[in-house]
Amino acid sequence: MLDTVIRNATLPDGRRGMDIAIRAGRIAEVAPGIDAEAGEVIDAGGMLVTPPFVDSHFHMDATLSLGMPRLNRSGTLLEGIALWGELKPQLTVEAMVERALRYCDLAVTRGLLSIRSHVDVSDPTLRTAEAMIEVRETVAPYIDLQLVAFPQDGYLRAPGAVELMDRALDMGLDVVGGIPHFERTMGEGAESVAALCRIAAERGLRVDLHCDESDDPMSRHVETLARETLRHGLQGRVAGSHLTSMHSMDNYYVSKLLPLMAEAEIAAIANPLINITLQGRHDTYPKRRGLTRVPEMMAAGLTVAFGHDCVMDPWYPLGSGDMLEVASMGLHVAQMTSRTGMREVFDTVTVNAANAIGLEGYGLAPGCHADLVILQASDPVEAIRLRATRLVVMRRGRVVARSAPAVADLFVEGRPGSVDPASYAPKAAEVAGD
Repeated sequence: MLDTVIRNATLPDGRRGMDIAIRAGRIAEVAPGIDAEAGEVIDAGGMLVTPPFVDSHFHMDATLSLGMPRLNRSGTLLEGIALWGELKPQLTVEAMVERALRYCDLAVTRGLLSIRSHVDVSDPTLRTAEAMIEVRETVAPYIDLQLVAFPQDGYLRAPGAVELMDRALDMGLDVVGGIPHFERTMGEGAESVAALCRIAAERGLRVDLHCDESDDPMSRHVETLARETLRHGLQGRVAGSHLTSMHSMDNYYVSKLLPLMAEAEIAAIANPLINITLQGRHDTYPKRRGLTRVPEMMAAGLTVAFGHDCVMDPWYPLGSGDMLEVASMGLHVAQMTSRTGMREVFDTVTVNAANAIGLEGYGLAPGCHADLVILQASDPVEAIRLRATRLVVMRRGRVVARSAPAVADLFVEGRPGSVDPASYAPKAAEVAGD
């Protein structure tokens, strides 16, 4: 006896008419026409069934704080950091927990069930760490929340930051973070990378650094990150987030850098919505967009993921918790509009993101957690194009959110009485090549 069977599903790899059997919170079988009794049967109706969305880079301690204590008038990264510094003395554990839990409610309805959040550990009170640990425990039944110890004011630049990093990790934060381009000098930035990788190696933790979030093509801390990853045997456990300086680097240097990053098995986490908003603010025209070299990284064999980064906070006044919005922006800015490119972008917010943050039991294979989303779309490209409605969201085999299909009534003589946006793609597009 199965707990649940999802019937007539389309999978991200293109298989259609598939059934997914679920028992004890895990996927038991994936095959057409599974002949077994189940406590619940869900008809996917030919719609896309995918593992849940994964946000590999977020700041949950700041989310939904827009306007506190004021707005970011310049729209720059540095004013956002300064504004966050003004807000920190006013933060309370209770308020941060309340805002984070509200965001997590939204995330679940968006099919977003795994989030890596960077937690500012620059305040001696470590209120942010205390609050986010409470949130992690509260949402554990429905969201995998990883917490990065992030020295927002600089690991070497800010007084006491070295000790605060140790204290935060001792409290139970999961990942070692950093911000080398915010240190006083390039030399101190490189020194911070070496120190943080050493800490991760000694503690057996993963690393995720805000790295080269700058328009300066000479900001090259990712090179040091690759070297220290190899030195400490951290291959496959390290991510470089943002990497926007690579947008401005010369091609010859990048041709050397990408193989080094691939050798170190560094994951690259871009944040399209925020990177194109905060970068290029000092330019007139042509104006740089700041997104790192996504297709080139993929071609070099790197794991490339996208993060949402911010939702209604000192750095970004918008955001909806929708990783398909993130994917859509990344697709456009990276000009990945071939069929293959668009499918690869879908992976940046699902399987690639899961790999980048080291999730276990993720996927649609037997034995994986029964964490699934049914989308009102026929394939991954359609899901991005439509920012498809999440019809059903499942966590460990239990439905945790449902949405009605997005179908509009139409009152035009001689035309259909309703419009389903998921039915309008030319059929040729489903089978056409690039």
